[in-house]
Amino acid sequence: MIEKNTQREYFASCPKRLEQLLEAELIDFGVSDVRQTSAGVFFSATLEDMYKVCLRSRLANRILMPIAREKGMTAEDLYRIALNIQWHSYFSYDCNFVVDFIGSNDEIRNTQFGAQKVKDAIVDYFLRRENHRPSIDKHFPDIRINVRLTKAAVIISIDMSGDSLHRRGYRDRQGAAPLKENLAAALLYRAKWPEKVAQARVQGQRIAILDPMCGSGTILIEAALMAANIAPGLLRKKFGFEKLLEHDETLWQTVKTHVQSQSRSVEDVNFPMIIGYDQNSHVLRHANHNITNAKLSHCIKVATQELKNFTKPVNDTIKSGLLICNPPYGERLGEIEALRDDYRLLGKLVKQELAGWQVAIFSGNRDLTKEMRLRAQSKYQFLNGTIQSELSIFDIVASEATLREDRDPASSPLSEGATMVSNRLLKNQRRLEKWRKKEGVECYRVYDADIPEYAAAIDIYGDHYHVQEYQAPKNIDQNKARRRFDDIIHATIHAFKSESEKIIPKTRMRTRGKSQYEKLGKDLRTSDFLEVREFNAKLLVNLTDYLDTGLFLDHRPLRKRIANEVMGKRFLNLFCYTASASVHAALGGAQSSVSVDMSNTYLSWAKLNYEKNNINSQRHSLVRADCIQWLQQCREGFDLIMLDPPTFSNSKKTSTVLDVQRDHMTLINRCMELLTPKGTLYFSTNLRTFKIDNTIIQRYKVEDITMDTLDPDFERNTKIHKCWKFQH
Repeated sequence: MIEKNTQREYFASCPKRLEQLLEAELIDFGVSDVRQTSAGVFFSATLEDMYKVCLRSRLANRILMPIAREKGMTAEDLYRIALNIQWHSYFSYDCNFVVDFIGSNDEIRNTQFGAQKVKDAIVDYFLRRENHRPSIDKHFPDIRINVRLTKAAVIISIDMSGDSLHRRGYRDRQGAAPLKENLAAALLYRAKWPEKVAQARVQGQRIAILDPMCGSGTILIEAALMAANIAPGLLRKKFGFEKLLEHDETLWQTVKTHVQSQSRSVEDVNFPMIIGYDQNSHVLRHANHNITNAKLSHCIKVATQELKNFTKPVNDTIKSGLLICNPPYGERLGEIEALRDDYRLLGKLVKQELAGWQVAIFSGNRDLTKEMRLRAQSKYQFLNGTIQSELSIFDIVASEATLREDRDPASSPLSEGATMVSNRLLKNQRRLEKWRKKEGVECYRVYDADIPEYAAAIDIYGDHYHVQEYQAPKNIDQNKARRRFDDIIHATIHAFKSESEKIIPKTRMRTRGKSQYEKLGKDLRTSDFLEVREFNAKLLVNLTDYLDTGLFLDHRPLRKRIANEVMGKRFLNLFCYTASASVHAALGGAQSSVSVDMSNTYLSWAKLNYEKNNINSQRHSLVRADCIQWLQQCREGFDLIMLDPPTFSNSKKTSTVLDVQRDHMTLINRCMELLTPKGTLYFSTNLRTFKIDNTIIQRYKVEDITMDTLDPDFERNTKIHKCWKFQH
């Protein structure tokens, strides 16, 4: 039974690595016997102090009141221990409840089974004593029972918080990867945000906090709650203790009133300036909704803005502040490489704009944080869910001891390796120049791992240079690989006397496979495109946001062949990607064309390519469909077909799994059924180990045209693709 005026033991749970901060917070609240353990802190408190902890804690997940702690190894032990608890002392049988079970041992390996045994014991207890059974409610229970099982003992507690305390009540909308509220608060504590606010208040100054990638606004809202000393629990509608028999409603209302009275006005002239930006307007709508829920609309401002446009707010009263953000850090290789530019840009901008400020960057990828080229004054380790993450804090001052300035590659001398790469680039450029001018080619490959130690492909798109580093083998030291890639970038700038902004670096695997369709970052927008010309076609490429650019340069000769053969014919382009071959077919005089792909993004891209070339979309249609299923249903004949499937595809948009080696016979046979008697099918694949089935070769007239579909810029890499011509 809960005693109102005496202290008893509670346990405040929290995410791992927040224990030290939570211990300090509880000590600040004035509770006693505070001691850390894994994922939480024990403390002693009166009922009144427990109410205050539930209201005020910014870091705890749950406040648990242990009511039984015994050794128990078997399911029978667990049932016995739970049955012996005087449950009627805590809540009435007309309350509904749920059991949260954590842990396992050699005898109880399933948490659902463990929870069921405790639930059965509680129900049997009330049936025996009251001849009534309480109900179970897994979603909105009156009472939560927490059971923690270890090899040594079982601890049964009543959850005084109910729902996790990190759910303040303001965030019912969020982006793709939101920070939990108590983790956001922990970051602010480590960045000493409360101390900064207090110091500015004492000095009669105004401080600012900025988040240039604010997402759904969690960090900004937590910062405002701290600055206003608003207890986060005041935003909640319900706590677990409110249905307990010993809950003191009068005392609870008194505590709430007292805690609320300690809040500060957010309309004070020196209240911090709190501003957030994000390039995603959809996510910002969530942020504004959450800010309104937290009743902080008048002190938090968010706006749509790309990172490249970030500047310090113009306000003469703001002399210093804190920039804090949780930038994306990617999971796939291509994402990580694309994000390097964002981190470099962020580092450059804070050095330009925020002298005298402090910057706190929270990321699950330390290597990306290093790209900011700032020297951290302190670092703190956290777990963001299961992800090992780090908060790096930088003081932005104009001092060589603190900042590691960006080097200008164009002005620094070439290393021996960079010199070799630069010389090879110039040699290749001279070799390709006559062919390039004759054909009118402005997008081409100028280097493809010519020097094995410097493994990259360098493609030129007008005056831009797309540098794709092939992923280094695992036995190659990553630091050495990174230095070599820096040499490649340096050599490219030097050889072509290019501005560094025109160099677009990426890291990727050698095979395209399904990766050709993987996105690196942003939504499809026309501002992200570069217009290039290929023969008489205008095509849009994107050099920054996708693993591939929207234009496979190695297929240039095949596109030219199609354009020369398609006059008056019906053309089918399967797995069309951005439909560049279809653009050439339309400009070459095709009677009609159908281009099929599963991706909305790439079909939208294809539509833009059509618009650039004034192509009639009635005669030249774009179809979103699974190509395999579409082929099975198609009853139309075609005179010319291009079939260029990915190596492997298991898109979530379809149940069909494509393996080009396994499925090429089925695809080719069905295409040949749709091909008119005098028609031509071009089949291409970039799978280096691909072997065409002999049955196919015997059934149709087949010609291997691989070497005829390689221009001089791909002569060194004859394995870039394989291509066949099929006729009846």
